[in-house]
Amino acid sequence: MDKLRIVGRKRLTGSVTIGGAKNAALPAMAASLLTNEPITLTNVPDVWDVGTMRRLLLRLGTHVVQPSLDEITLTTARLASDEAPYELVKTMRASVLVLGPLLARNGRARVSLPGGCAIGARPINEHIRGLEMLGAKVSLEHGFIDAKTEGLSGATIRFGTVSVGGTENLMMAACLARGETVLENCAREPEIEDLAELLARMGASIEGAGTERIRVHGVDRLHGARHRIVPDRIEAGTYLIAGALMGDDVRITECRPSHLGALTDILDRIGVSLVIGEDSLSVRAADDDLVSIEVETAPYPLFPTDMQAQLMALLTQARGTSRLSETIFENRFMHASELARLGARIELRGNRAIVHGPTPLAGTNVMATDLRASASLVLAGLVAEGETLIDRVYHLDRGYEHIEEKMAGLGAEVERFA
Repeated sequence: MDKLRIVGRKRLTGSVTIGGAKNAALPAMAASLLTNEPITLTNVPDVWDVGTMRRLLLRLGTHVVQPSLDEITLTTARLASDEAPYELVKTMRASVLVLGPLLARNGRARVSLPGGCAIGARPINEHIRGLEMLGAKVSLEHGFIDAKTEGLSGATIRFGTVSVGGTENLMMAACLARGETVLENCAREPEIEDLAELLARMGASIEGAGTERIRVHGVDRLHGARHRIVPDRIEAGTYLIAGALMGDDVRITECRPSHLGALTDILDRIGVSLVIGEDSLSVRAADDDLVSIEVETAPYPLFPTDMQAQLMALLTQARGTSRLSETIFENRFMHASELARLGARIELRGNRAIVHGPTPLAGTNVMATDLRASASLVLAGLVAEGETLIDRVYHLDRGYEHIEEKMAGLGAEVERFA
């Protein structure tokens, strides 16, 4: 099992290019099931989760051509199966995104209940309830979601809780439903807008993606398309925090700063030096102490839960007492105990983490527990004195493209070994 070795306190300088968003690539790949024509995606990140979705689509009958690491063409001329098996779905929650497309195209879908990150309970009841309102009959049997329909029909569906995956699944299914579907209390993430852009290129009629209300006018069929995946705002945010910790002058390119407004506002408030361009960001570590802050995770466009762990690593270096409240997922402070092994002073009180700083960190052995927790340990290792060894870095590979190479390109001393 691979590990990362980081020798800390190395100043960072130079530029890093941001890849495509994993959380946009996965629903885009699932959307290819809605048509029998080729879907070509570019700017696809080279991460494990994309590989898992690729294997799942192959199992369902998709022909896959990948001329380069960042481009993939998916053609499902006919479905070989309507079942997403446990051995694939268990490793990645986003596998459930094939449910809506399979049901809409084929009239039947059998998808194993999803696995993936160890971040508390992430129920899929919003997906199931929405598909039932579109006319599907759904049952849960032997660990599978079994959905059938003789034809989906448009409906007005209000999400009880904001759900990114639920919004994506129902938006895709509604494209081939009869009549108009109105989705209310939708998630507003940029990745949902990106999916809507792809679906529109395929011939779908969608209004309002990126707002709380999305209207989908069903069509008889969708066709092939070519689409470039939106840049990964979470990857960009992670390198922003690396620069805030140890940067002399770090430039983050091929990103969309407008998608990072909540994070850049926080960094500005605590004293990080930022220059925001149209498609780039420049950051350097503050000359003076950072100041403490209170932050709460919330759905986009507010501060994202996927940046909470990375921000916690930064706040160990801020003067005073910072408070981080996690409102999206339970059990998402698993990184706190590992940061404490490096010397961080963190108290956990329910869904709130209290971070005391600034605290000098010292390298030691730590263990990654999930994707974003892994990133927080890398960031802490950059600022810690001495050598940090991070175990179970396969979590990082699920969502970060060649992170050790990109960090080394900025001047970090980081290497991977078995």
